[in-house]
Amino acid sequence: MPAARRHLLPNGNAAKNNRRRDDLESGYLDSRQYRFKDIVNATINRNRAQDIKKQLLSGTDHRAFETYRKSDEEIKALPSKKLRKFYDDQNDKIDDWVEVDALVLALADDVIDSMHPLDLDHDGVHENGGPLQGTNESIEPFLPQEEREKRIKSRRRAKWAININVIANILLLIAKIVAIAYTDSLSLLASLVDSALDLLCTMIVWSTNRLVNWRLSKLQAKFPVGRKRLEPIGILVFSVIMVISFMQVAKESIDKITPHLPTEATSLPMVAIGSMAATIGLKGVIWFGCIPIKSTQVQALAQDCKTDVFFNTLSLLFPLVGAHIPYPVGPLLDPVGALLLSLFIIYDWGHTCLMTILALTGIQASDRTWSRIIFLAYRFSVIDSIKGFKSIKSYQAGDGTWVEIDLIMDEEQKVRTAHDVAETLQYVCEGLPEVDRAFVTVDYMSQGPAGHSLEST
Repeated sequence: MPAARRHLLPNGNAAKNNRRRDDLESGYLDSRQYRFKDIVNATINRNRAQDIKKQLLSGTDHRAFETYRKSDEEIKALPSKKLRKFYDDQNDKIDDWVEVDALVLALADDVIDSMHPLDLDHDGVHENGGPLQGTNESIEPFLPQEEREKRIKSRRRAKWAININVIANILLLIAKIVAIAYTDSLSLLASLVDSALDLLCTMIVWSTNRLVNWRLSKLQAKFPVGRKRLEPIGILVFSVIMVISFMQVAKESIDKITPHLPTEATSLPMVAIGSMAATIGLKGVIWFGCIPIKSTQVQALAQDCKTDVFFNTLSLLFPLVGAHIPYPVGPLLDPVGALLLSLFIIYDWGHTCLMTILALTGIQASDRTWSRIIFLAYRFSVIDSIKGFKSIKSYQAGDGTWVEIDLIMDEEQKVRTAHDVAETLQYVCEGLPEVDRAFVTVDYMSQGPAGHSLEST
């Protein structure tokens, strides 16, 4: 077989075809012009990224925070309570600043390196992607190890807390159903209703947690920004059910008191006393176990367990004490106690309902969250291309916080630099545990439209 094809020239002579054939399996070969442009662009991008990194790294004295920190011994030695509180709050603020600073140092370089993936052979596929492309846009792998381990541990503990609470509520509900068969105590009936609703609450929290964590492609298409707001909606639904149910218990208590006062006190058998005591003990253990887990779901369960401890203690005491007090006070203690407990539950869960509604409708974020976001913006202000901040907004969208930041840059600034700085700030802001979503826009003047129409607010 000849090494190269031959073509007959018009004069009849044969000549070699020296054109190099393309290897279709490896893709089309790049021209030297393409390869030279790639090298130049990669160098420019790398230098620009390194410049932004250096400014973020050297823009703050990371050890300066600690000079303002007071030790626990120094704070305890202060004579004024207000002064002790001031330095406690200052230490908390320093902790927040150190955490935000560590987040900037850990995330910014990986985000910047992800901005310009290289398509070396110009076939539309970026062979040399960035760190974010390698993690499918997840920023958790780039967090400081301590913060990453803390979040993983928190999720694991939240899962355990929910599962244990489900089992506990099922067992306690069965015990109270058995106990209510031996007595007609309204206080115990209120406790039974509370246990039934506890189980419902736990199932709502568990199911919404499962829905939020499902990564099905169909669900992701229908909910493009995720389903995290299902969790507070579940709490909202449960709080409404709780309020309505205890309104009915309150009505039953009033019906027993009027039009004639009861003449005999309600007695509790040992089965009822045992089930109530078990409820108090078990719920107390779960309550203290849930306190350190900073998750809205688990904190709702902790609130419910705390309420159960006080609720069931009083539900047990009212009929027990009433049985030892003569007429007319003794017989009244059980229905009046059930009424008071019902009013307490209505108030407690009515407040939870209101707070959840405010969170879902965009109430301003907490002062502590606002302070952390302001400090994050300050950390990025050391970049030369940032001339200022036109506006910074933070508001709740369910459990998490959404942030809007409008940067001011020079009108002659290149789009590449503006994009790299703004998107890096956006990703780092979303690295804060309380922030679900951040939106960073760029302006070239401090005056002008606010960015949203009046009708959209």
